Amino acid sequence: MAGSSHQIVELWPEGAPLAAGVTDEDRPALTPYLVDGSNGAVIVCPGGGYGMRADHEGEPIALWLNSIGISAFVLRYRVAPYQYPAALLDVQRAIRYVRLHAEEWGIAGNKIGVLGFSAGGHLVSTAGTHYDAGKPEADDPIERQSCRPDLLILCYPVITLIEPYTHEGSRINLLGDQPEQAMIEQLSGELQVTPDTPPAFLWHTSDDGAVPVENSLNFALAMRRAGVPFDLHVYEQGQHGLGLAESDPHVASWTYVCGLWLKRYRF
Repeated sequence: MAGSSHQIVELWPEGAPLAAGVTDEDRPALTPYLVDGSNGAVIVCPGGGYGMRADHEGEPIALWLNSIGISAFVLRYRVAPYQYPAALLDVQRAIRYVRLHAEEWGIAGNKIGVLGFSAGGHLVSTAGTHYDAGKPEADDPIERQSCRPDLLILCYPVITLIEPYTHEGSRINLLGDQPEQAMIEQLSGELQVTPDTPPAFLWHTSDDGAVPVENSLNFALAMRRAGVPFDLHVYEQGQHGLGLAESDPHVASWTYVCGLWLKRYRF
């Protein structure tokens, strides 16, 4: 049954690394939306400039995934005043957690995708370019799991932290007012793609006034150069932050084509 389990799962019940308090905003968590018969699962990272998490890019996306037979998890990741690497640690932990528990949820452990909007897309692209195979010697069984996602879904994503195409608010919230150039480049996804980067589905609007379309174009170009499969969809018009884009029938087609793409990967 769609949305059959909404019991929030705390990723670090004893307290997250770098946690500065004990409020919900200090405690990264997953909200599961499980469906029977799902082969894969997708972890959803709402956007919000690393300053908040947009509601319309969370649960509605999980319910859409459920509607096409795919289990989903909405990630409550840390945002400002938290800075790098808190949010990345959160999404890596989420991937490890879902992978560890995949069998009991009826999910294939090698079919765990991550989906993100805007700054959540930056988080997803970072997860897809900065990962490890797990720590076999770790006492915590979650930490023994790989945090490499099996595929990426990037919706009008922030990819680069380099001018002139970055989203300044996201960069400031993530790295502060005066980040080091080396850190800017390390967290600019288009510079970090390798042949091992997971396949990606990307969509953007060509007139996005907040996050320029060059973010998606340059990430796709980097994937092309690295020989990594990608599906890129650029719509002519549409404001930033559309989510499911239900008000625009043309842009709203992204969910249909993304669903077809997910089925190609047997999710």
